[in-house]
Amino acid sequence: MCSTRCGQGPMRHGAAAPSVTAMNAAQNPVALVTGASRGLGRVLASGLAKGGYALIMDARDPAVLDGAVAALPAGTRVWALPGDVTDPAHRDALHGAVTEAGGLDLLVNNAGTLGASPLPPLASYPLGQLRASFEANVIAPIALIQLLLPTLRERGGAILNITSDAATAAYAGWGGYGATKAALEQASNVLAAEENTVRTWWVDPGDLRTAMHQRAFPGEDISDRPLPETVVPAFLWLIGERLPSGRYRAADLFPPGRPGVPGDRVPSGAHA
Repeated sequence: MCSTRCGQGPMRHGAAAPSVTAMNAAQNPVALVTGASRGLGRVLASGLAKGGYALIMDARDPAVLDGAVAALPAGTRVWALPGDVTDPAHRDALHGAVTEAGGLDLLVNNAGTLGASPLPPLASYPLGQLRASFEANVIAPIALIQLLLPTLRERGGAILNITSDAATAAYAGWGGYGATKAALEQASNVLAAEENTVRTWWVDPGDLRTAMHQRAFPGEDISDRPLPETVVPAFLWLIGERLPSGRYRAADLFPPGRPGVPGDRVPSGAHA
């Protein structure tokens, strides 16, 4: 009845899907990672799996999502649901997977869109694409948060919203994307002030060598950008240490002891 892309239970390497009761007994933390088939979402999901998390993963391309699931560590408990986070029915399906998993400890809002490419100035930005960008980068993450806050509150969980320096700096051509990330950042900031039991982090991963970043610079060589794998330890340290709610840069978040990296940066305006 199910393939690896199934909301009915974990389906890794032919193992029988454990019951919700069995999963709770094993006390696996559960993470939902959107946009988990490529780039940062894929490697972050893999890092969480290596840390013992059960995963709920989504992406728009079923075949690419299958590949990401197949590359996870053996024994990973995973629900993989292809779909678009802007679709309310898909968000409901993700909510259903969370229910089957017995709850949620971490929501990673990674899925998003660059918007128009090549990057246009605001004076000529196509308004239809701008609306679509706000729908994917702002409305969809907030909608998922609204759906999943009850279980996150119950488990003292956390929300991790992926943002960008384009939210705070003025880069020519980045007005559309930057405006959506600025909106997501302010929504995160307010949520952190409103929620006392749930951590809310919004993190700038820095320029990375991803398909989305390549779309921002069509035809250009971006091989000088670091791979997404390089920032995964920073994200895992943030999550593992349960740092205060607030805005962070991945470059400031590597574990203590790494040469030249502080490892204990607390953001301005952090919420305890």
